[in-house]
Amino acid sequence: MNMKKAFILGIIGAFFFASSFLLNRSMHLSGGSWIWSASLRYLFTFPIMALILWKKHGFQHVHQVIALNPWKWLVWSSVGFGLFYAPLTFAADYGESWIIAASWQVTIVMGILMAPLFHSRIAVKNLCASSIILIGVFLLQMPNIGNLQLHTTILTLLPILIAAIAYPLGNRKMMEVSRNQLSTLERTYGMTLCSLPFWLILSVFGVTKVGLPSVGQSLQALSVALFSGVVATLLFFKATDLVKSNQKHLAVIESTQAGEVIFTLLGGILFLGDASPDWIGGLGIFLIVFGMILNSLLSSLNKKRVCSRCKL
Repeated sequence: MNMKKAFILGIIGAFFFASSFLLNRSMHLSGGSWIWSASLRYLFTFPIMALILWKKHGFQHVHQVIALNPWKWLVWSSVGFGLFYAPLTFAADYGESWIIAASWQVTIVMGILMAPLFHSRIAVKNLCASSIILIGVFLLQMPNIGNLQLHTTILTLLPILIAAIAYPLGNRKMMEVSRNQLSTLERTYGMTLCSLPFWLILSVFGVTKVGLPSVGQSLQALSVALFSGVVATLLFFKATDLVKSNQKHLAVIESTQAGEVIFTLLGGILFLGDASPDWIGGLGIFLIVFGMILNSLLSSLNKKRVCSRCKL
């Protein structure tokens, strides 16, 4: 029963995560700047996250932990959130929402390659599975490459690559700095708090470059903060909590993230007028989703082996 409930929650979470890609694209199509799409999400997320934390735990503990390493918190929060989300919204100006959502899954590959930075071995099987994702991303870009639209390809893939490196790097560094002293909610709040200087600086740049955001863009950015930043995150964490004692079930729930790509594809075509993928792009999406699911299952097997060795 828990598994069924967790799976449903994981799928619903993927649906709400997809809203981030769709709304970022929508804000671009309606004339909004990527600068406000990025900064407003976190400026809106912070008070919501603060309210949730205040009701559950209060602020004293997390603020004490941040005070131990304030500069590390500022730097790695800005990397993990700032250099992740700002390039991702920039890329939305140059590619359909489903291309951004699917290409973003390259972060799984980057996370595996970063293992040596954190005194771990590269999981070769996972890396091989992740190469399927890379092939899928390449196939998605085939139309642009074939039409010699190198400008579009670079302005789409390069920001996504920066984001895909910054997100796992910043988050893992922060887990290292916090040393398991904080809950997921506390660490997320702390990183949002410490990334605020980045977003405020970007906002000042936005005012001087493009002026203030429109009411429409502000409302859409608030929707991203609520749907993706709060609702989707809490649903996914609840789903993983329900099955955390069973590694096989946990891998299945983690693989529901592949639903982001499907929901973004359908939403982009139905509501934003995005061009649908040709058969090569369809094959690319299939390989990305397949690679994500295979990666989760292999991760489950690796965890089981580690647990068996611990028992021995």
